[in-house]
Amino acid sequence: MRVLHIITGLGVGGAEQQLRLLLRHLPADCDVVTLTNPGAVADGLAADGVRVVHLGMAGNRDLAALPRLVRLIRSGGYDLVHTHLYRACLYGRLAARLAGVRAIVATEHSLNASRLEGRPLTAGVRALYLAGERLGRATVAVSPAVAGRLVRWGVPAARVQVVPNGIDLARFRFDPARRHLVRRRLGLPDHAHVVGAVGRLHPGKRLDVAVRALAALPADHRLLLVGAGPEEDALRRTARDAGVADRVLFTGERPYLPDGGPGPDLPSLACAMDVLVSPSPEESFGLAVVEALACGLPVVYASCPAIEDLPAHAAPGARRVSGGAAAFARALAETRARGPRPRTAPEAAHHYDIARSAARLMDVYAATLSRQPLPAPSSPSPQGVTPS
Repeated sequence: MRVLHIITGLGVGGAEQQLRLLLRHLPADCDVVTLTNPGAVADGLAADGVRVVHLGMAGNRDLAALPRLVRLIRSGGYDLVHTHLYRACLYGRLAARLAGVRAIVATEHSLNASRLEGRPLTAGVRALYLAGERLGRATVAVSPAVAGRLVRWGVPAARVQVVPNGIDLARFRFDPARRHLVRRRLGLPDHAHVVGAVGRLHPGKRLDVAVRALAALPADHRLLLVGAGPEEDALRRTARDAGVADRVLFTGERPYLPDGGPGPDLPSLACAMDVLVSPSPEESFGLAVVEALACGLPVVYASCPAIEDLPAHAAPGARRVSGGAAAFARALAETRARGPRPRTAPEAAHHYDIARSAARLMDVYAATLSRQPLPAPSSPSPQGVTPS
């Protein structure tokens, strides 16, 4: 099976890194086209042996990119086109149809109640999304919460399939040697209680809540912020104003998989943490929380459909919190007061094994190619996700 994946960009982001991980487990011959920004994930894909093409799209209205994409699809002899992220879904679906490919799948990675990939959900955004969606055969949602939003928007339920994001459990397995090495490399004292936060430094993630919560915690607490984005300067100012600038460490973007670059990767940083905090009020899945659980970390979070779709016993170390900095500070203090837990992955982390997600996606591919009805959604399993 020849599959072309089309994505808006390949910088270090959740959808981009999820694509790289997925391609390591899909039993298909896959190429990737990035419309813009062939960043670190493009380099990682190339190192994995995946052919990556940069289309060189100049912006959202660069219509000249469309015929280039059509020619590329035709010349590649692809059986199926799979698109990722808003711009790539619009251009990719249309280009695939013009190129004569009818087997078209799209993944909706980041649809929240009020925003789509950070953009406000205006009537125009919704109308354009729905117009593009009709050109495809299946739309994949990364969680039942996203699937429900798509159906409420007007996407036919028969075209919506839940394929959860996946994680590589072996990569996130806790390693005390990595913990010691990373802490020494980052200058974190052995006695420090390290609160981690992972995500794009964007106002919607509410990472300022984590910074201000730190100010209400004892002096041996440190905050490890993993990510990059437009909010970094504001977060640094918040830390200075709160008097904790010397206790907040910014690592920048860190890859999920090793890419040969400087600095520790994300799983190694997770080993160095003692707890993960996720104050983001809206998430489509909550990948950072699941990754933290895979490393045996307790988590304090505001929104995580991946955990909320499971029974409570699947993630005993996860605690949902509503409110601002004071509420998160209390929850973090109470989590520490319970004492250390074994650094082993709970049931929830095992439920989201990447191999399971890849197998489920291959079922969607097979139905799409054969023009058969897509796998029928069954009643939710005890874990809350359609079984693969």
